[in-house]
Amino acid sequence: MDYEYSAKSNSIILRQPDFDLDETLDCGQAFRWVKTAENEYSGALLSRPLVIRCLDKADGVFELCGTTEEDFLGVWQEYFDLATDYGELKRRFSEDETLSKACAFAGGIRILKQDAWEALSSFIISQNNNIPRIKGIIGRLCEHYGGYPSIEQLADETPESLGFLRAGFRAKYLTDAVEKLRSGEVSLDRARTLPTDEARAELMKIKGVGPKVADCAMLFGLYRIDAFPKDVWVKRVMAQYYPDGLPECVRGVEGIAQQYLFHYIRSISK
Repeated sequence: MDYEYSAKSNSIILRQPDFDLDETLDCGQAFRWVKTAENEYSGALLSRPLVIRCLDKADGVFELCGTTEEDFLGVWQEYFDLATDYGELKRRFSEDETLSKACAFAGGIRILKQDAWEALSSFIISQNNNIPRIKGIIGRLCEHYGGYPSIEQLADETPESLGFLRAGFRAKYLTDAVEKLRSGEVSLDRARTLPTDEARAELMKIKGVGPKVADCAMLFGLYRIDAFPKDVWVKRVMAQYYPDGLPECVRGVEGIAQQYLFHYIRSISK
């Protein structure tokens, strides 16, 4: 365990040097987090809210507000992937020159271990979309249902009844996902355990789910950390720095390396 914590009245004080709120919560892997102050975010996992603030950036000290020790150990420790030693991963990645620069640039990135359905449906909504609009659609969805709706809660929805989301063509993809998951034609449990290529093919049975959305759902919703989502930025990284493929040092954890590379190439290209 590479972090320390202590519980006080209705909050947790966490020390985790390999964690940055902006780099983790505002990098496009989750869409429920809103920056509410300079060093503070408000968000949720399904219907469980949290406010997290940075108390000491240099030493990596955070306060998780409105949560108990039981919830921290049972929910948020897992969600923020606190059991994984990102310091060791960064040392491993730094065998490669480009990844060494990426890790130095944004060393506080962590993978958020999201609910499988929330991640899949969120990335279905994210297609050909920008982050403020994605957050708006998901915000309207959660407001309507009083939290993130389950597959069963969406069972009777149609693309027309979801018009309030203002999600456009994505609404029919969302209802198709619900239908195929409820029928068992597609299974998140199968996607969790199948070989990577087969898991990707399983999720791509859903209308509108291509390789990138499937890989995002696997990485962020199923913690398939070998999944390697490729958007325009990552394709640029691959063409410029890795035309012959990724280095050996990322084998098995390609998805975590992808987050560092994505953030780095996007930032230096501004």
